Amino acid sequence: MIKINLLPYKEERKKAAIVQQIVVLSASLIIFILIIGTTHFYMTMTLNRLETDVESAQTKLEKLSKITGDLEKFKKDKALVEKKIAIIQSLEKERSGPVRLLDDFATRIPKGRIWLITIEKVGANLVVEGMAKDNPTIALFMKKLEESPHIRTVDLVSSKQEPIADVKLMHFKLSCTT
Repeated sequence: MIKINLLPYKEERKKAAIVQQIVVLSASLIIFILIIGTTHFYMTMTLNRLETDVESAQTKLEKLSKITGDLEKFKKDKALVEKKIAIIQSLEKERSGPVRLLDDFATRIPKGRIWLITIEKVGANLVVEGMAKDNPTIALFMKKLEESPHIRTVDLVSSKQEPIADVKLMHFKLSCTT
């Protein structure tokens, strides 16, 4: 005998396959949404933590900027004070120099024969200008100046005769290296 199944088994299978596909698709969609939600939550938490780190770094930067600004100010002040101290020390060192030099000049001038008009210091050189009775007096003065421990060389720049009050005197100019 032949059995005939009148039940729609193919339709049942199709319905079961469709239900199975819907279940798989729904599960996949739910898993996808959960993955997206978890990733979004993780990214949001990471972003909040990074923003907090940036804010704390900004406050640290502001504090350090104040400190470095103060440090730079102290460095400038220190450099200024050191410069002033160096100037004071150089003034102290050279304070007695001109006095000794003028004393040395005063002791080496032939009395009553030479009159100094100017003594000018330009760097390490002295320019001496004066009047003398004659050329041998100028030569004697130059020789005495060369013997001074404060003066290394003495050079005659110019010497010319000038009448002053009916007396002929020699106007001279010397260049000395100290």
